Amino acid sequence: MAKTSVANTVRRGWIVLVIVVVVLVAGFCVTRLRSFFGDHDNRGIGNSSLDDIKPFNPKHVVYKVYGNGTIANINYLDINAQPRRIDNVPLPWTLSVTTTLPSVSVNVVAQTDGDQIGCQIIVNDVVKDERSITGVNAETFCIVKSA
Repeated sequence: MAKTSVANTVRRGWIVLVIVVVVLVAGFCVTRLRSFFGDHDNRGIGNSSLDDIKPFNPKHVVYKVYGNGTIANINYLDINAQPRRIDNVPLPWTLSVTTTLPSVSVNVVAQTDGDQIGCQIIVNDVVKDERSITGVNAETFCIVKSA
């Protein structure tokens, strides 16, 4: 009986023995490969330079519509390139937004009940586009493809 119980134990335990041997051999191989290729980087994962905060320059975008009429209908693209419409806005009209996007495309189209209208798009205090039109129910547009 002692012979059968030892044989049964060996039959059941050989898988555990093989797993232990494989883990020991794999650990030895990893240690040898690291010493062979000279990997001695002792920095922790959290010390990566990728975690450094990169400086950024926010963009200040200003839309302006002006003219001698009393009101205007204005269509514009916001900083997320979504079309917006506002009707019967008293003139002058100004919209100021700030974004950290690397590039924005903005435009404005306006029509007034007067005979003169103008628009400006200003990015970081620099006039990027400006137009002024004279005529009955004057209409104008300004566009900046990449600010």
